Amino acid sequence: MLSKKAKYGLQAIIFLAKEEKKKKGPIQIAELAKHEKIPKKFLEIILLEMRKHGILHSKMGVGGGYSLGKSADKISIGQIVRTLDGPLAEVSCVSKTAYHKCDECQNEKTCEIRKVMKQVRDSTARILDGTSLADVLKGKVNI
Repeated sequence: MLSKKAKYGLQAIIFLAKEEKKKKGPIQIAELAKHEKIPKKFLEIILLEMRKHGILHSKMGVGGGYSLGKSADKISIGQIVRTLDGPLAEVSCVSKTAYHKCDECQNEKTCEIRKVMKQVRDSTARILDGTSLADVLKGKVNI
């Protein structure tokens, strides 16, 4: 399930991308929080995390705020979700970035649960990684 943190992060970055498309400069946290109805303190943590991963850029001082760190077509929804929520896999034994053998599993090669969860992970990754922020703005999802 998508966390509140990732959902707010997606809301925020979509808003920033729309504003950037209108040729507006960096957006201040207070404006973003008010417009998207996101608690300001929580939003600060989310934006900082995305900045650390190069998804966003920040500028301090007069005329400062947050903007996209790269073009919207270079930012995938999967990148945002992983940055804020961690691995996409529902179970650790199918994770590409945080693999850990399940204690309950006797044989990964024959585990039916693992097979299904791998398909779920692969399908989720294909959609999220194949959908850029620019695609979202155009209303186009790559299914």
